[in-house]
Amino acid sequence: MTPQSTIMVVAPIVASREPALRQLLATMNLEPGVANPANTLVPFEKFATLHFARFVILEDDTREDLRVYGATPPPPTNFLAFLCDFDGPADALRRELVAKAEPGLRQIFSFCESFTPTADLLRWMEDNERPPSANYVNWVGRTVVQVREENDLWMAIKWYLNQRASTGATPRQIWNELRTFVKQEQAAGRLTLTPPEPTPLSWQIKNLAHCIGIPLVLFLLLPLIVLYLPFFLIQLRMKELRDPVIAPRPTTALVHSLDELEDRIIINQFSAYGSIKPGPFRRWTIIAVLFAIEYTARHIFTHGFLGRVKTIQFARWVFIDKTRVYFSSNYDGSLEMYNGDFINKVYWGLNIVFSNGLGYPKTNWLILDGARAEQPFKDYLRRHQLPTQVWYTAAPGVTAYDMQRNSLIRNGLEQNTISDSELDDWIKIF
Repeated sequence: MTPQSTIMVVAPIVASREPALRQLLATMNLEPGVANPANTLVPFEKFATLHFARFVILEDDTREDLRVYGATPPPPTNFLAFLCDFDGPADALRRELVAKAEPGLRQIFSFCESFTPTADLLRWMEDNERPPSANYVNWVGRTVVQVREENDLWMAIKWYLNQRASTGATPRQIWNELRTFVKQEQAAGRLTLTPPEPTPLSWQIKNLAHCIGIPLVLFLLLPLIVLYLPFFLIQLRMKELRDPVIAPRPTTALVHSLDELEDRIIINQFSAYGSIKPGPFRRWTIIAVLFAIEYTARHIFTHGFLGRVKTIQFARWVFIDKTRVYFSSNYDGSLEMYNGDFINKVYWGLNIVFSNGLGYPKTNWLILDGARAEQPFKDYLRRHQLPTQVWYTAAPGVTAYDMQRNSLIRNGLEQNTISDSELDDWIKIF
């Protein structure tokens, strides 16, 4: 198994040059927001391990909301962010980016304040990276190569079944026919099914240490946690009762700019950026919440679902500075379906995470209310959502559901023996 990794490079943009940067990023696209895989600046198609990538300008148009709390908004500095979700270690992709896209990356990053013509590109990217506080991968170990090859397998099988005469064959006869057909396609070089790589031993050791070490530390801290819990609940409720309501509707211009980028294909991107409610209590609460999400996403939600939601392929939460957080996801279906999935299935989870954000609908004991106020919640998300200037996906028409179906089909075909009950379940996949 090859585990997945992330990179996010963030740097402030030279304000006077931002319009030119936006124009340059637009040249990387086939259509608004959707990257040309063969663009000359960063030719994403040359990176065989890259699932998703994006360039997005982080612009905090909601920072003035802080004045409601009597706080001073941060300076209106915009940042350029470059994100990648990929297979294998980060060092390998960094080196590959420099090897295959150095001129283009230099041209893009030249619009950032800290980048100079003589800068060591690899070192500069490392110095300007922001690690995720929480990161989610739909299926840990499922590589780009696997996704593409198994989708080719599904397309070939669909073609074969459409051509095949209906003869009333039994499930076992169909299974044998398909196994023979797939072997013939592989022998002819029309299909490839690459075996998985061994799981890196270093990753296994680190993951096991993390899995065991975190609960152990929390167990040792349990007396302090129990002692603080009543004080936390009192502080929380006092904060919730005093939180001002900040509920303006998103502007028509923002909604239009976001609509233009969405539903181009069955998979979509989401970027959101904003401030945490002022004060150390909210900051440490969101740190603790993201810590818990990171642990569960790393050790529990690793095979196809986050809570009860199955449509997210990759997601991450990143602190840009001490008071602002960036969230990104790559998900299947429309934004309306995406929001509905969360509101209907895990609204309490939305509250736990996002209620610490400035302008979120009022919650009750952290988990109640909040996102249940559907329209204010959707307005909150829309106000904090950002247009993503460049977005790349390695498998544009393949959803998380498709990937799981394709893997199950492959697993069934690669078995040398299969019981009747297993065969009945396998046939139902089609």
